Amino acid sequence: MNKKVFVSGCYDLLHSGHIEFFKQASQYGDLYVGIGSDATYKEYKHRKPMFPQEERLFMVKNVKAVKDAYINQGSGVLDFIPTLDIVKPDVFVVNAEGGSDAKRQLCKERGIEYVELQRTPHAGLQARSSSSLKAELSKASDADASKGDSCGIPTRLDLAGTWIDQPYVSVFHPGWAITISLEPTFEVRDRCGLSTSTRNMIKKIWPVKLPKMDPEMLARLVFCFENNPEREDGHISGAQDSIGICVPGLCRHYYDNNFWPKKIENTNDEMTLRFLEDHLVMVPLDPRRPGCSVVEGKDITPAKVKALADAADACWSAILAHDLQAFASAYKASFNAQIAMFPAMVNPVAYGKPCPEASVEPYIQKYSVMPGVLAWKMPGAGGGGYLALVVEDAKAFAKEHDEAIELHIRRA
Repeated sequence: MNKKVFVSGCYDLLHSGHIEFFKQASQYGDLYVGIGSDATYKEYKHRKPMFPQEERLFMVKNVKAVKDAYINQGSGVLDFIPTLDIVKPDVFVVNAEGGSDAKRQLCKERGIEYVELQRTPHAGLQARSSSSLKAELSKASDADASKGDSCGIPTRLDLAGTWIDQPYVSVFHPGWAITISLEPTFEVRDRCGLSTSTRNMIKKIWPVKLPKMDPEMLARLVFCFENNPEREDGHISGAQDSIGICVPGLCRHYYDNNFWPKKIENTNDEMTLRFLEDHLVMVPLDPRRPGCSVVEGKDITPAKVKALADAADACWSAILAHDLQAFASAYKASFNAQIAMFPAMVNPVAYGKPCPEASVEPYIQKYSVMPGVLAWKMPGAGGGGYLALVVEDAKAFAKEHDEAIELHIRRA
């Protein structure tokens, strides 16, 4: 009896690279294929597949090298586990780019041989990949964009270290700011802490979408454009705004008494980004009111800035470790450090006077005691706009609270 061999993927843009992979995998035995469902595809890619699951199943089943195929009934990166229970394979084959420690460990636990294949084209054919096909499709997308169709300018959410990008803060202690670049899958409102002033500046240069260039260089160009010498208000926008928008994925940037960071680090690790998407939501509040100031009454000391920097360090480590409780604790500590220095983030001052009606405290009191809420903070400078929450389950929270916004992080 031949061994049973299993592979899994979405196979939306089925091409010769897939067929060659199937052919090579079938050399280990009878080949069974798990196909990502439409729901999983949308969750993973943040858009619908080009071909619905029934059509993708039909195409894969009729590939000569394939013995049989199934729609995976699970979800997430390991959506194929229910299909493994059906097939009970002897060998699990992945291409080198699709390998992971999680898949390797799963096979080890189940006594399945784990094989990684290098991506090689069939003899005489051009190398194909879904990425290369998408690049070709992107050219058509660019043409459409010039006619007015838009995929949208990203926005950013700051996770920890907010204010450290201002030299009058980092002069007391250096530290990291942490941001994520967000797809604009929701209405990005002005004066709401999501860097809309920077986003609006970008639209003056690139009205439709960001150009394809080195993200850090792009962020520096945006920062310089927004903070041109002729700016009349004398305010320097923090670099975390342009970096948070332009650099995809999860990013941290290190400030030490300067406007531009000394170093920038980012990750687009899929499991890390999904961890954040699974545990972050935003709820809309009233926008920051005209005349409101969040810097009135500021109290910046070395001890308070160090607390901000320490919280950002802990937040980064917790995110990379996918440690929800540690992430929530560090996230909350970062916000507490912010409002210790800038209490008007929560209780704004309007035209030099307290403005109790603009206080955000009632919203914090409301959401902080809700089941499943682990931590909270104001995005950006605060004063209104949104409350960004760390929750046990983003999808479950959004299902129970219509106002909650699920976040989709922009991938590289």
